[in-house]
Amino acid sequence: MFAVIKTGGKQYKVAPGDTLRVEKLPGEPGETVEIAEVLLVAQGGDLKVGTPVVEGARVRATILEQGRSRKIIVFKKKRRKNYRRKRGHRQPYTVLRIEEILV
Repeated sequence: MFAVIKTGGKQYKVAPGDTLRVEKLPGEPGETVEIAEVLLVAQGGDLKVGTPVVEGARVRATILEQGRSRKIIVFKKKRRKNYRRKRGHRQPYTVLRIEEILV
């Protein structure tokens, strides 16, 4: 059994027991979160494709960790104009463990 979910503007293929890293979701580690934007559910030979989402389907997951990724440097420069800008950015993320897919 697997599902395709949408969160944070991206799509992920998930199955029960999977661990995945998504854009930051509200909540503390140990809390349960439900994702309602399920685009596709496959169960054995049965396949349900949503238009755009599958009605009544949701994915239950547990938050394992809230964190921030490594710093990336954004450097802008225009040659011969004495223009230089240096910025750092750390993207926040959430690590989820998929508990079950509810249809």
